Amino acid sequence: MALVYIIEDDENIREIEEYALQTAGYKVMGFPCAKDFYKKMAERQPDICLVDIMLPDKNGNDIVKELRRNPETKKMPIIMVTAKTTELDLVRGIEDGADDYIKKPFSVMELISRVKALLRRSAPEEVKELVLDDLHLNNEKHAVSINGENVELTFKEYELLSLLLLNKGIVLSRDTIMERIWGIDYEGESRTLDMHIKTLRKKLQNYGNRIRTVRNVGYIME
Repeated sequence: MALVYIIEDDENIREIEEYALQTAGYKVMGFPCAKDFYKKMAERQPDICLVDIMLPDKNGNDIVKELRRNPETKKMPIIMVTAKTTELDLVRGIEDGADDYIKKPFSVMELISRVKALLRRSAPEEVKELVLDDLHLNNEKHAVSINGENVELTFKEYELLSLLLLNKGIVLSRDTIMERIWGIDYEGESRTLDMHIKTLRKKLQNYGNRIRTVRNVGYIME
C-alpha cells in the first residue's frame, strides 16, 4: 500500500484529497504546514508527495527544491497542487523539480488518476532473478530453487525471502519488514514475523543459516 503525504493548509481541500486517496486504496497523511511535514519526514518517507504552493510557513516551490537537493528524497515523486495557473507558475513548478502539476479546482478522479500514473512511472523495474550462490529466486516464474531443486514456499515466505535478498548485507528492522510484507496497518503480533523466519530458515536448508537475527533490531541476509 503506497503512502501519500499531502501538504495543504486549506482544511477542506486537504480532507477531500485524503478521503479520495484513502478510498482509492492509499495510506494518506495530511499536514497543514511545512513544519509538520518535515517532522514526519524525519520518521518515515512517503511514496509520493502532494505539495500546495501557498503555505503559511513556507513556499511549496522551496519545499520541492529542498526535497530534490536531499539525496534521500531527490527521486521522490512530487505533484504540485495549486490555484496558481499561469504558464509561468507551471513552468516554475516543473523547473523546481515537480513531476506533475494539478490546478485547483480539480476533480477527485483527476487527482486519483494523476497519483496512480506518477506512482506507476516511478515504480522501479522488478528484478527478474535474485541469486545468492546456488539459491535462486525467479520473479517471472515465482519460484525458488537451491542447486536446481525447487523449494516450496508460501506467498509470505516468498515475499520475505525476496526482501532479504534484495537487501542482502543490510540489516532490516522488524518494523520495516512488517510494513513491507504485512502492510502498515497490520494489527497482528510481531511474533508472526519470527514464525515466518523460522519456517523459511528450515525450508532453505543450509541457506537458512544465512538469515541472521540482529538482536533488538531485526534480520539480515548474509
